[in-house]
Amino acid sequence: MVSPDTSKSASSNLTILNPVTLEIIENKGVIQISNPPVNALSQAVRAGLSDCISRAIVMDEVEAIVICCTGRTFIAGADIREFGKPPMEPFLPEVIDEIEAAAKPVVVALHGVVLGGGLEVALGGHYRIAHQATKFGLPEVTLGLLPGAGGTQRLPRLVPVEKALEMITSGRQIGAKEAIEIGLIDKITEADDLRIAGLEYAQELIEKRAQVQPISKRSANSAAPQLFETYRNRLAQKARGQIAPQKCIDAIEGAINLPFKEGQAQERALFQKLMQSDQRSALIHAFFAERQVGKLPEIEDVNPLNIATLGVIGGGTMGAGIAVSSLLSGLKVILIERDQDSVDHAINTVSQLLMGSVKRGKLSQESYDKIMAGTFQASTDYAILADVDIVIEAVFESMEVKKEVFSKLDTICKPDAILASNTSYLDINKIAAMTSRPENVIGLHFFSPAHVMKLLEVVIANKTAPNIVASGFALAKKLRKIAVRSGVCDGFIGNRILSHYRKAIDGAVLAGASPFDIDRALVNFGLAMGPFSVSDLAGLDIGWATRKRLAPTRNPREVYAEFSDRLCEQGRFGRKTGHGFYIYKDGKSTPDKEVDEIIAAERSAKSIDARELSDQEIVDRYMAAMINEAARVIDEGIALRPLDVDVTLLNGYGFPRWRGGPMHYADTLGLDKILNDIKKFAKEDNYLWQPAPLLERLVADGKSFSNLNK
Repeated sequence: MVSPDTSKSASSNLTILNPVTLEIIENKGVIQISNPPVNALSQAVRAGLSDCISRAIVMDEVEAIVICCTGRTFIAGADIREFGKPPMEPFLPEVIDEIEAAAKPVVVALHGVVLGGGLEVALGGHYRIAHQATKFGLPEVTLGLLPGAGGTQRLPRLVPVEKALEMITSGRQIGAKEAIEIGLIDKITEADDLRIAGLEYAQELIEKRAQVQPISKRSANSAAPQLFETYRNRLAQKARGQIAPQKCIDAIEGAINLPFKEGQAQERALFQKLMQSDQRSALIHAFFAERQVGKLPEIEDVNPLNIATLGVIGGGTMGAGIAVSSLLSGLKVILIERDQDSVDHAINTVSQLLMGSVKRGKLSQESYDKIMAGTFQASTDYAILADVDIVIEAVFESMEVKKEVFSKLDTICKPDAILASNTSYLDINKIAAMTSRPENVIGLHFFSPAHVMKLLEVVIANKTAPNIVASGFALAKKLRKIAVRSGVCDGFIGNRILSHYRKAIDGAVLAGASPFDIDRALVNFGLAMGPFSVSDLAGLDIGWATRKRLAPTRNPREVYAEFSDRLCEQGRFGRKTGHGFYIYKDGKSTPDKEVDEIIAAERSAKSIDARELSDQEIVDRYMAAMINEAARVIDEGIALRPLDVDVTLLNGYGFPRWRGGPMHYADTLGLDKILNDIKKFAKEDNYLWQPAPLLERLVADGKSFSNLNK
């Protein structure tokens, strides 16, 4: 075992053990962890805990032990700096067993967020006291793992089994009130100093002659025989294709059916199996990619502008969503609409969205009242935007309309105000050229619904200044969104790639697959919704407008699928009209047979002999087109790195997180396989299926996309 260096203070009985200290206060031993910023369970922390607990239990003067942390939180989980490295002793399960085996009561004093291994450490104690604002969770499943230090064995011995299943298979955090209701903790305190609160609680226990109560010695709580099967079936749908949630159920069931030591051994075996899985690798990649995506050379050491007031032009679905996202983040918002009826409608939409947050407990009624009384304003008068720090335009997707808006903003807004467009496709350079301050113009492409979706594409025009770029990323952080840098092109990163793989899917329909076959195959692959269901949800008229805009520049070699246009010509725009690819009635959707007839007529007109496409071929086409166009986007510098593409598709386009993103998936599958698929499909359409030069170079050099992330 690694033993950290120790030194003894000459003026006190404080033994310093960095980053863990043991201090004797009267008849109590205080083990304090100080490993900023989140007291992660590094090797040094584990070693320090082991050393301190082993010394405290043999000290005659110590009648109880308190474990607590300095800083803003208790242990918030594993040390991410150790991810992917060989594990080092002491191992966490053994450290927790040492804590639990103490013959003296161990009080764990909790505050901040108590997550993963931090909660497992808390479960190793005999008593738990927590600040009233503490959050608890076991989020390992979100990284493709399960709690591997006894969490699946101790939790169902302490709380109802169904609660243990819910917490572990979802990774959901719970508050202190719920934690005490289910028996996870023993006491709640309002005291801000958890060290003192822990000492006071420990003294109470000493005076009561409270005994140690190791959770491992308890019998697991009872569970209905069908409970585990119910959860397996539920997660087979909710977490389709994912391994870790099912393994979590297996481990928890082991806690019910096996003695603790056997259940613990099974938990460890399941944990090690998940550690070797592709899904764990993919989820870890996604985790780190989202932390890396905002690190850009162009804004390193660049200070962003202060943003306290924000203007929004347009109060439709997107504009209202941007306003709500900003209001929930503490910004003052002024929304501009073209007439009073539109202003009233926008106010009502914002109010309803905010009330939804009140009902979900995300916003207090008092805060809602304050927002509607003045933090939020809506008007037809552009002049009231004179002093805002940033304006985000969210009007109709028309270059002429946007140019008019920006010309007006340029004359009204203060000189250092940021002028941003929420355009999904249009050229930010052309929009910026309408102002006298192109260096202050940027694209901020939100995704609908803007108050819910995490992704924000920060689109950098040719003349955008570095401090404006930095301000875009700072705003994203304030709005709790994940920002991805994009260069200027039609559709930026996400929609440009989408347009390409959508053409490939339309080609699969012309070749013989039905839209409904494609939706089913891709949902089984892991998408939350199939592409045709998504089109119906977004509105088929949106894609139709884009196709009409691009029609004059369409290459005559392109095999253009017309069936979506035929639906739009009939006024079938999807869910909002009750008909699209599907029929929508009474909250349900059913495939529309007329769609098959429209497609069959187009095949006949184009002299295409339909054939059956397997689900695997559908997936191969979808992924090859996505990866191929993404390679071009990276090669052209539109996306800085492959990880930027992964983060975009994961957070804005429903790509299954447990596959890590399209570029990570390509590396897992093999780039040579992707290239061979493209060449195979090119025999059918040699215009759409042209291998990206970057993909060809990587295959020739024996490299992967991950090499470009470094």
